[in-house]
Amino acid sequence: MKKNLLALFFLFLSAACFAQQKHMFSLGKKDFLLDGKPFQIISGEMHPARIPREYWRNRIRMAKAMGCNTIAAYVFWNYQEVSPGKFDFTTGNHNIAEFIRICKEEGMWVLLRPGPYVCAEWDFGGLPTWLLKIPDIKVRCMDTRYMAAVKQYISHLAAEVRPLLCTNGGPILMSQIENEYGSYGNDKVYLETLRQLWQQNGINVPFYTADGATPYMLEAGNIMGAAIGLDSGTSDADFEQSNDYNPNVPSFSSETYPGWLTHWKEKWAKIDTIDIKKDITYLLEHHKSFNLYVVHGGTNFGFNAGANAFSSTQYQPDVTSYDYDAPINEQGQPTPKYFMLRNLIAKYVSYKIPEVPKSIETISIRPITLKPFTSIWQQLPQPFNSPQPLPMEYFGQNQGLMLYRTKLIGHKNGTLTITEPHDYALIFLDGKFIDTVYRNGGKWSVKLPVSTTKNPVLDILVEGMGHINFAQYIIDRKGITDRVTLEGMTLMNWQIYPLPMNEDFVQQLKPLNFDKSANTKGLFFSGDFNLEKTGDTYFDLSKYSKGIVYINGHNLGRYWNVGPQQRLYCPASWLKKGHNQIIVFDFHQAEAREVSGVTSLQ
Repeated sequence: MKKNLLALFFLFLSAACFAQQKHMFSLGKKDFLLDGKPFQIISGEMHPARIPREYWRNRIRMAKAMGCNTIAAYVFWNYQEVSPGKFDFTTGNHNIAEFIRICKEEGMWVLLRPGPYVCAEWDFGGLPTWLLKIPDIKVRCMDTRYMAAVKQYISHLAAEVRPLLCTNGGPILMSQIENEYGSYGNDKVYLETLRQLWQQNGINVPFYTADGATPYMLEAGNIMGAAIGLDSGTSDADFEQSNDYNPNVPSFSSETYPGWLTHWKEKWAKIDTIDIKKDITYLLEHHKSFNLYVVHGGTNFGFNAGANAFSSTQYQPDVTSYDYDAPINEQGQPTPKYFMLRNLIAKYVSYKIPEVPKSIETISIRPITLKPFTSIWQQLPQPFNSPQPLPMEYFGQNQGLMLYRTKLIGHKNGTLTITEPHDYALIFLDGKFIDTVYRNGGKWSVKLPVSTTKNPVLDILVEGMGHINFAQYIIDRKGITDRVTLEGMTLMNWQIYPLPMNEDFVQQLKPLNFDKSANTKGLFFSGDFNLEKTGDTYFDLSKYSKGIVYINGHNLGRYWNVGPQQRLYCPASWLKKGHNQIIVFDFHQAEAREVSGVTSLQ
């Protein structure tokens, strides 16, 4: 018996020592080196903020069972620093260190992508929107106010991840500096300062940058001594670009795209499997390291979806789902693309690929009868008074809604122009709905009819639909960002009502007497339903117009009947056996409709 206990003790001790074994990851001239030996990174990217925490391990195991040996993970600054100086690294999906520890437990290495800017189709590219309260703030450069906030972020995040570096026995091999900076700016002092800040905070693994495989992007976005990531690198020509720029560090395909993003009003992105097979075959045959962006996308719950814009009048907000046509779909199930990649990778790697984990159960939910609950007009807070409209961020609000109200003096009808509506506005005159204005395209004017009221009341209800996350127009405040004119006259003296529409706001809604004769735009509908068992589901909002869905207090995100997304993913953990509640806010719907739960996104 004593011999058995002694043997178990030494076995435990051996396992503990192995678990804490320190490793050296370094940059050779052509190869990445793990403990001095060439190492090929076969990485799948996923983002812990987009995945329900209870599914982190499942998604990591899914990537491993596809053949990956590494997980790449963005850290979203605005998700970790929830308000100025208030950091959350412990609750729910915010515990980035726990995600990295699970990667280690599952035998996976980690590429850390901490920003401070990350893009990622995430709101404001991961930057905190409270920075936008500073009227003339400049980001992604040496603006002292921006850099003061960056220093605090790096200090706090470094304390979380430092014990998890491979040099300390953890799984983190490399850390990225900024992201695709060569597509935005050319401030080498800024990039070098970021590296120095990480090093001063104990991050002693190699660094890499990630840029398009073009000379100007590599010159502007890379710094000497950092590995070169190519977004993407899938040919001899791509890798020759990095070799021409710096032949003394290894390069890899830091974002190889098995899928793509989708904006509202577009068809679901579908990337041809033949093309991705060709790309991955090239990388495997040439023993190039690569990272699949993304192996699993997850969901932009709440208001976390970002937007693109490549001109001053363009605006392309991303849908709530981040399914991305990835090998592992939004709900965590393997796709045909997954099995193609699994079979392909298995031909080239020496390690054994584990069996594919069992898929998490999905459930259908019978149609739920909803009824009018209240309206946004019955939930108005005390207003702020302002000579001119001000954006949401000036009131400490990220997105949601903002109501702007004024009385018309002078001009009472004619051409009303909003400069600029960010991003979707409903216009009312004396409580009567007049028209909508959508930011994309620059058509920001409507005709106000003649009113019989002496001083008509003008209401403009504005929805923020996601801060721009990429390229030159990233400074993107929400609400009305400048002024409103009527027949060229600037309208003054506004009452501004913040309506954040976040989970706290919705939980405090009070059901009031619903007057069907009142304004029927901006209604809340509610319904109750019972479940005998829980499971993942998608709530089908195809009978509604445009709005936001809340399940048991959780914000699932936006839907819009312009498509393509009218089904919103809900994880099992947000449902309960027995009684559940759904609340739907809709801008245009006047009558209640049923909502059901289905088992797929499309």
